[in-house]
Amino acid sequence: MAIDPKKHEMPTQAPEVRAKNFKEVALGYTAEIAVAEAIRCLNCKNRPCVSGCPVNIQIPDFISKIKEKDFEGAYQIISKTSSLPAVCGRVCPQETQCESKCTLGIKFEPVGIGRLERFVADYHNANSKVAPVKEKDNGHKVAIVGSGPSGLTCAGDLAKLGYNVTIYEALHTAGGVLVYGIPEFRLPKSIVAKEVETLKELGVDVETNVVIGKTLTIDELFEMGYEAVFVGSGAGLPNFMNIPGESYKGVYSANEFLTRSNLMKSYKEHPDTPIMKGGRVAVVGGGNVAMDAARTALRLGAEKVYIIYRRSLEELPARKEEVEHAMEEGIEFKLLCNPVEILGYNNPDNPRDEKNGFVSGIKCIKMELGEPDQNGRRRPVPVKDSEFVMDMDVVIMSIGTSPNPLIKDTTKGLEVNSHGGIIVNEKGLTSRANVYAGGDAVTGAATVISAMGAGKVAAKAINEYFTKGE
Repeated sequence: MAIDPKKHEMPTQAPEVRAKNFKEVALGYTAEIAVAEAIRCLNCKNRPCVSGCPVNIQIPDFISKIKEKDFEGAYQIISKTSSLPAVCGRVCPQETQCESKCTLGIKFEPVGIGRLERFVADYHNANSKVAPVKEKDNGHKVAIVGSGPSGLTCAGDLAKLGYNVTIYEALHTAGGVLVYGIPEFRLPKSIVAKEVETLKELGVDVETNVVIGKTLTIDELFEMGYEAVFVGSGAGLPNFMNIPGESYKGVYSANEFLTRSNLMKSYKEHPDTPIMKGGRVAVVGGGNVAMDAARTALRLGAEKVYIIYRRSLEELPARKEEVEHAMEEGIEFKLLCNPVEILGYNNPDNPRDEKNGFVSGIKCIKMELGEPDQNGRRRPVPVKDSEFVMDMDVVIMSIGTSPNPLIKDTTKGLEVNSHGGIIVNEKGLTSRANVYAGGDAVTGAATVISAMGAGKVAAKAINEYFTKGE
């Protein structure tokens, strides 16, 4: 039977419809489409796709179950190594990980592994009534700092081994960046809540509104009887460009903007706490977070949204799918230009002018690509005498984040690097005995799946310490 050279398209809302609502953009495969896509898998003996998965999902095995229409069996295979399949199927960059290793992709489009993972997880969540089996308590207590992807993964893996695990989350809702950082239209809150509930059924305790470093310190956690601590507190400290005008009202970090939108529930149809009404919005940056911020601003009522990025479209770091969706929705990309100043209203003749102190525009300079930098990317170089001004009401800076120094500053002997990331060894162990770390708290802002991989590494190391003394 001839193999379909293209992966099956993901059904989506029409651009003109979805740009005005927060419902999930991608609608998911039907069972028929999932089986048809699974049939494209060659079931390679050397399984190169597995090597591209940071959490080691046995991809050919779960796809084989889909071919047999045993969707629950496929889920059980995935859940052996992944605690968040419904999340990963939606937000992981499969195109640069498992799908980039797919043998079929050498000649044709690779198998839609992420789309199949999402289908399987959604099928299980909609149809399974069987609660996960809670393991017998092995007598060891572990504390997890942060309920983002690394913390949830570490907690899940340890719970499956019988550990008494408690997650401490600073905010009032568990999920970390999955809840407050990723928009509803890309990852519905109900999906994250279901994954968290599954962990609770495994015996994981979740304590919210606890800021480690303020409410409790890591030293106090040990005094409470915890024998090991995993720090997965993420990277919530936003970076700025340090250009004039960043203190004007109407300048946000993408982190703040998305957190406000998510936690204030402005994604609901008639929110009590709207954060934007009309206006022109510039988002500075070209990563996935920039796409999320731009598309969120559009849905919150912005009249026009721009992405300002200093390199060309080819260098844009965001996922191709997210960029395409943004363009389809009418977001304009101002490429090869960079902000040099944020302009504001300043009317000294009328101090009571309500516009005083607010953003009025953004001054940019055109760029061109020069010689490659140390990472092989061509370095953007300003073009002389090419400055121009765009009228603007809101500017959102999306140029990365760093780990918050709170835990470092309140934990003696915890070593960090020059960027504030916690230093760990190959097992995720920090400079403090029995304190492990992983995810963005170590690497700075990265992907959900890489954070999950770090959580798995630490869970394995913690278990080896208690079972083998390693």
